[in-house]
Order: sequence, then C-alpha cells, then structure tokens
Amino acid sequence: MPKFLVQAAYTADGLRVLQKDKASGRRQVVARALESLGGRIESMYFTLGEYDIIAIVEVPDHLSITAMSVASSASGLVRTRTTPLLSVEETDQALQKSVGLRFPGQ
Repeated sequence: MPKFLVQAAYTADGLRVLQKDKASGRRQVVARALESLGGRIESMYFTLGEYDIIAIVEVPDHLSITAMSVASSASGLVRTRTTPLLSVEETDQALQKSVGLRFPGQ
C-alpha cells in the first residue's frame, strides 16, 4: 500500500481543539478517518517548529490521501503538506524504466 509523509500545522482554532481533545484524542480521530479510507497510521509524532504533527500513513491510493488532505484542510483547523514516499525497491523499479528524455546539447 502506498505510504505518505503528512506534515500538519494547526491554526489557532486547531490548537484549541488539540488542548481540549489531547494528542491521543486527535490521533484517534485521524486513525478512524484513515481507516474509513482503507488506510492506517504507521507512525505519528507531535513536533515543535514549522509543523505540529508529522505522520507516516498508508492508504490504498493517491485519491484517498487527496480526500483526507482536502477534508482536513477544509476544516480550517489544520493545513497539511503531503509527500509520497517510495521504498528502496520502488525506487529501483523506477530507475529501471527507460525515459525518452533528451537534454539540450546532447
């Protein structure tokens, strides 16, 4: 199943929800939402800095993670950044593909 790095930054309203629900409560909400899409949380951490949460999640496809990202951001409580993750084996498979790309001067 595809994996994604999700980085999330709470808005002020989102931080108030976090204070009320606690970190464990927010993790449960995210886990249930991902499960409804056929996915799961592999790992989730609360952080300091630009992002408040970093998570590695698995979902069946890019449409599922898009739905999750849009729903999360549409709440107005959080902004997300999602990065697809490739395993070493997937990267090796990609490197085996022939690409008909020609650079200037070649």
